[in-house]
Amino acid sequence: MGDPLFVIVVLAVLAVAVVLMLGIGGFAKGGEFNRKNSNRLMRLRLLMQALAVVLILLYIYLKRQTG
Repeated sequence: MGDPLFVIVVLAVLAVAVVLMLGIGGFAKGGEFNRKNSNRLMRLRLLMQALAVVLILLYIYLKRQTG
């Protein structure tokens, strides 16, 4: 837990979850917020998801290198 890269990975995954929940909440509520932000939130989630996956793979790679 003391590994800084692990903390960054956890924060990235949590950020993806927050954006996902905002998107689902906006979709469920509908209205003006959903109309204005649904596409933007989906793009943001995909970008953050890609970043989280890259960080997870980097973490695994570095852990295998150092043992």
